[in-house]
Amino acid sequence: MANTTKAFGYLRVSGKGQVDGDGFERQMQAIKSYATKHDIRIVRWFREEGVSGTLEHRPALDEMLVELLADGVRTVVIERLDRIARDLMVQETLISEFRKHSFELRSTCEPDLCDNDPSRILMRQIFGAVAQYDKGMIVLKLRAARMRMKAKTGRCEGRKPFGSTPAEQTTLKRMRELAKQGMNYSAIAIALNSEGRSTQTGTLWFPTTVSRTLNRK
Repeated sequence: MANTTKAFGYLRVSGKGQVDGDGFERQMQAIKSYATKHDIRIVRWFREEGVSGTLEHRPALDEMLVELLADGVRTVVIERLDRIARDLMVQETLISEFRKHSFELRSTCEPDLCDNDPSRILMRQIFGAVAQYDKGMIVLKLRAARMRMKAKTGRCEGRKPFGSTPAEQTTLKRMRELAKQGMNYSAIAIALNSEGRSTQTGTLWFPTTVSRTLNRK
């Protein structure tokens, strides 16, 4: 038992009508069988009920990623790759995120899922180049927008710091309360997400965003 790997199990069905079908049970049994053979203990299950696999952001997936960052569990087991994503770009993006954080994604049907074979390396490099291009274009568009605003009004303001609205002030107050209770950034992120408090851009809280918000001068 000393060498047993703790892992999360991720399950997904794409249609609401499939929620009560055998999809979840089939996936769970496949994962349990795989876990037994490979000395893995599934410590928590994440169920995506009626959510498309073409979406990069989903409730259970986002919650699982937050837990991976905070919990110490580093491994996720899926029945097969199309359960975590059907879209090729979403698949590779998620695999890249797992690798970046040193998480391990295991599939019961695809043992070489995250191997660095030439095709996967090429795909990740292409996606990386596209992501870099998109980021550069966004920066250029924001710069152009600021220049137009400055020319029109004589001043140009960037994004206001978190806490500029009443709702954000309430969240910021809650964040500071949790910090005073001795909670670390990971625990605070989990608490804020569970309470339904979103970031300035409407996304989930992560330890890094909590840290930046609390330590902003």
